[in-house]
Amino acid sequence: MNEGRAPADPVRAIAALDEPTRRRLYEYVAGRDEPVGRDEAADALGIGRPLVAFHLERLLRAGLLTAEYRRLRGRSGPGAGRPAKLYRRAEEAVELSLPARRYVQAADLFAAALEMMDPTAVLAGARARGEALGASARHELDGVPDRAGQPVDPLLSALRGAGYEPHEDGSLVVLRNCPFDALVADHRGLTCAMNLALLDGIRSGVGETDRWPRPATIPGACCVAFGPPVEADA
Repeated sequence: MNEGRAPADPVRAIAALDEPTRRRLYEYVAGRDEPVGRDEAADALGIGRPLVAFHLERLLRAGLLTAEYRRLRGRSGPGAGRPAKLYRRAEEAVELSLPARRYVQAADLFAAALEMMDPTAVLAGARARGEALGASARHELDGVPDRAGQPVDPLLSALRGAGYEPHEDGSLVVLRNCPFDALVADHRGLTCAMNLALLDGIRSGVGETDRWPRPATIPGACCVAFGPPVEADA
């Protein structure tokens, strides 16, 4: 059972993230594949459960999270206890521009016009842009260690910087977010082809040879995922 909520007010939503603990909590919930309970969030962040509950509810009221109720560990029937309240990131995007700008509307008009033309130049431009992003990430991170002292993965870093929210799942790199989601419903073919070209450019720019972008159908994720070369799957 999901808990209904009003659409997010952009000012209120962004203001809710100004508190450092609340922002850490939001980032933790947003980074999880499954909805998060209060106990899990408290343990992960090292914060007391009452404070976690307070901040989760604030994020819920701001429209940044949604909530559902579920019994944990598969328990059901008499004695199973009350269902736990679980939270996940809201699917609705929050945008704020002062004064008002309509970039999505402009992108929609451009996409509609490009669908009437040969998209070759669009795909070439997307790949070139991706190569520049990848090369920049490779240059900036060359020899830079992460917190554990290991070299930073330039592909994952470039994907994060481009807004894709990459998540390693076995041999796959799943992209939890599509930066072009607002265009997919009305212009799926063009948008997904452009997306694939951009991501292949990023792969080329960072010099990646073991993980390649390919179309993917993963619920709640981008239409592209990274995996081993096709030959390696045969």
